[in-house]
Amino acid sequence: MTPTAAPMKMAATPASGRAAHEAAPLVPARRAPTSARSRPTQGHRRPGEGRTTAISIATVAVLFLLWWAAAALAWLPPLVLPSPASVWDAFVAAVQGKGQGGKPLLEHFLWSLGRVFGAFALACVTAVPVGILMGVSRTLRGIFDPIIEFYRPLPPLAYLPLVIIWFGIEETSKVVLIYLACFAPLAVAARAGVRSVGSEQIDAILSLGANRWQVIRYVVLPAALPDILTGMRIAIGFGWTTLVAAEMVAATAGLGQLVLNASNFLRTDVVVMGILVIGVVALLFDLLMRRIEAWAVPWKGRM
Repeated sequence: MTPTAAPMKMAATPASGRAAHEAAPLVPARRAPTSARSRPTQGHRRPGEGRTTAISIATVAVLFLLWWAAAALAWLPPLVLPSPASVWDAFVAAVQGKGQGGKPLLEHFLWSLGRVFGAFALACVTAVPVGILMGVSRTLRGIFDPIIEFYRPLPPLAYLPLVIIWFGIEETSKVVLIYLACFAPLAVAARAGVRSVGSEQIDAILSLGANRWQVIRYVVLPAALPDILTGMRIAIGFGWTTLVAAEMVAATAGLGQLVLNASNFLRTDVVVMGILVIGVVALLFDLLMRRIEAWAVPWKGRM
């Protein structure tokens, strides 16, 4: 019995050794989720964002140097391309109220800010619910979709005369024009966000006894929020783009009116200054919206 048992033990030893050797490579595979799980904990900044920011800053610096060189070497006449120094002088004069129109830049800025953000807030309150309803109801999508898709590609100047006829030349027509420019991208973004919700998520909450309102509140809205915030960023850009067209309507103050008035007197330095102010304000708001987006939907782009 003993001699027979010994070979059996010896035979079992190599088999167990081979099994252990074959199971050894599975250990690193079990550690792989830990390294993958540690990637989101690197902070809000993704790898390579610092390099992208540095490239953007370098690009702006190169463009500014080219602008300065073109003005200093007189590649173009000042009427076509004013120098950075003359644009800065126009900015200082506008801040002091000694520039074009005799009104301080702050007054122009506040008028434009009120018009754009008033129309933008009104568009958020109305367009987001419309987009959500279009996403959850085929009937409402059939009602609103042709209207939005028809006027969305139209430039604001195309329906500006109609807006003036309907609402006059007071502030209402300016706000309505900017509102229409902001409404379409917001509604489309909200609809796209709702349509991206997985059916399994809706089925799961319905199996728990949720009603239609609870489905929209606890599933549809959180899932559509990233697209809605992206639509808000796009919409405010359209709002600033429409600003000059809106302030063509009998405006006495505003950044768009400042640019238009300066162009009538061939004040290219004031025109460039106004364009830069409008662009910087839009850029700052876009950065603010990115911060809000990172705070409200931290999971976006990390799945």
